[in-house]
Amino acid sequence: MAVTSTGDPSESGPGRKSASDPKPDPVPVSDAPVSDAPVSDAPSDPPTSPVVVPVASEPTPSPVPGHVRPGRARTRRALSLVLLAGLGFAAVAATRSAQPSFGLATARPDELAATLGAIGAVDRSLAAREQQLRREAEPMMPPVPTSVPAPAAGPDEVRREADRLAILTGMVPVTGSGLELTIQDPHRAVDASILVDALQELRDAGAEAIEIAGVRAVVSTYVADEPGRGLVVDGTSIAPPYVLRVVGDAHTLDQAMRIPGGVLDTVAARDGAQATVRTSEHIEIRALRPAPSPRYARPAG
Repeated sequence: MAVTSTGDPSESGPGRKSASDPKPDPVPVSDAPVSDAPVSDAPSDPPTSPVVVPVASEPTPSPVPGHVRPGRARTRRALSLVLLAGLGFAAVAATRSAQPSFGLATARPDELAATLGAIGAVDRSLAAREQQLRREAEPMMPPVPTSVPAPAAGPDEVRREADRLAILTGMVPVTGSGLELTIQDPHRAVDASILVDALQELRDAGAEAIEIAGVRAVVSTYVADEPGRGLVVDGTSIAPPYVLRVVGDAHTLDQAMRIPGGVLDTVAARDGAQATVRTSEHIEIRALRPAPSPRYARPAG
């Protein structure tokens, strides 16, 4: 016969534990940390190959003004060192070249003799070589004429040259522009030096012909003081007033006589003497100088 229970289901049935049932053994608890990651009920995927994730390159920083890259800085330092080394070498070379050489000054007599002997040997060798080269070059050089004929002069040129020489030597009368210098000397205070200075200054000013008190002055003219005769020009005694006629550029000659400390001032410093100058476009010189006869020279040709 079946038995039907009317009580609490928990008191019977499979889920109810009886007091007589044995107690289960305690489960040991591990000290390892428990992961908080959720446990997925999905089946685990099989292992796959590692995936490489590209990493973005960092942007190149823009140059900062005034900042020099390390490579450029090293290059500049290297160039600076090279320049400094070059300047140092140049300074040392200049200093050494400026310093005098004391090699010969401190050398012994035998060393000096050896040096001089070596120099003499080199000199003789060079001289011999020069002579040899000259002998070798002579056959290749054209002959040099012993005399070069002068170009033939035309009749007009010959005539002009003859006239010029005749004027300079005082062999012909001349006329032209110039001046007349008159020296008054009542006390005979003017000596030969004053006339010599006047001749020199007139020639320096470009005088082409000069006459002193009727005597034609040339390159060989002399003026002297002779006792009892006074002033003598080329052996001829002259008396005051002394008149000098000069042919040349009138203005230039006049300025030469009037320079400070010149002939006019020198004459005025003498006792009672006085000099006057008169320029003219027509000064005539008629005094002549006889041509000297040559004693040794003969025409050539």
